[in-house]
Amino acid sequence: MTSRATPANECDLAVVGGGILGLAVAREAIGRAPGLSVAVMEKESEVGFHQTGHNSGVVHAGIYYRPGSLKARLCVVGARELYEYCASRDIAAERCGKVIVAASPRELPGLDELERRGRANGVPGLRRLSPEELREVEPHVRGAGALHSPATGVVDFPAVARAFARDVEAAGGTVATGCEVAQASLAAGRLRLRHTLGETCARGAVFCAGVHADRLAVSLGAPRDPRIVPFRGAWLRLRPERRHLVRSLVYPVPDPELPFLGVHLTRHPHGEVLIGPTALLAPGREAYRLRDVSPRDVAATLLWPGTWRMTRRFWRTGATELRHAASYRALVADAARYVPDLRPEDVLPGPSGVRAQALARDGRLVDDFVVSETERALHVRNAPSPAATAALAIARLIVDRASSVTGLPL
Repeated sequence: MTSRATPANECDLAVVGGGILGLAVAREAIGRAPGLSVAVMEKESEVGFHQTGHNSGVVHAGIYYRPGSLKARLCVVGARELYEYCASRDIAAERCGKVIVAASPRELPGLDELERRGRANGVPGLRRLSPEELREVEPHVRGAGALHSPATGVVDFPAVARAFARDVEAAGGTVATGCEVAQASLAAGRLRLRHTLGETCARGAVFCAGVHADRLAVSLGAPRDPRIVPFRGAWLRLRPERRHLVRSLVYPVPDPELPFLGVHLTRHPHGEVLIGPTALLAPGREAYRLRDVSPRDVAATLLWPGTWRMTRRFWRTGATELRHAASYRALVADAARYVPDLRPEDVLPGPSGVRAQALARDGRLVDDFVVSETERALHVRNAPSPAATAALAIARLIVDRASSVTGLPL
């Protein structure tokens, strides 16, 4: 979706960022208060371009997340609502299912913990599989045991974002693309947003700015902690004649200390099977290619104390990720632990994405959603996976808080 709309000089609520979450927030706000003037400002020429458009398209069921966390509370509800929304808009969403595989007996305790979390979170249809049952579900996958989640699926998230944008516009809101917010300040009880299409004064604002979220938050007085540190993930693609190796989505048991899920195989909504991703510190907040180096972003990452504390803690993991990035054979070998028929010659280069990961000063990779407040504004500081899955549910939470922070009748 592209739009020639220009935000008005004044509006009630400005939403900065036209990804799936920003659009869900705008849609929720205008749905609650139909007379509210809402303006979404997206710097790219289309909505849903960055993290929304550069992910594997997985609709998560809610297995991984610590019971009681925002992720756990919102993912199960959000997935159900997303499927219902897609059905109402004729957006293809396939519940293809997923297996999480313990490649060896030593990974079974980790699988036990995932099963405990999934059941505590109310994940529908979750069941434990023996090695024999695993082969029935996924004939080419091997392991000491597995969890099967039939509610996990895939969807075209950019298509969902475009549908959200149409909902906003149909309700009288504005969605302006090519509208980068360069500066935000507070004056006379209003937020002044200077952008590439002019200037807008808003009674309140919600910032869903992804990799740039921390900078805009700090400019309005929010704490510097946590800092956004970009991680670049690259995938490989299975050759079409080898896509039969997986029927659904196949994941390993992840490291519980990291917010990444390990090397997995996922069926993309458009038919491709992706293997990956890698997870390396990126040379820029929009570095989809390694040569897209931003000196400013590199300096921000290196000067943040949390970067060095994280590196000291996870240097072994970092070495593994470097090996995966340097050699597609190493990445394939990792996936072949549970898909033994997989060979290096089965893959082709695939897409890449950049994850906006919040990193605390103490070196902790922030794993849950984080929203901070400044005068008349909310800032989504960390919205990693499953934010796209849970967008409708997260939007309700954000709009609830925005009502008290901005004073708007939401």
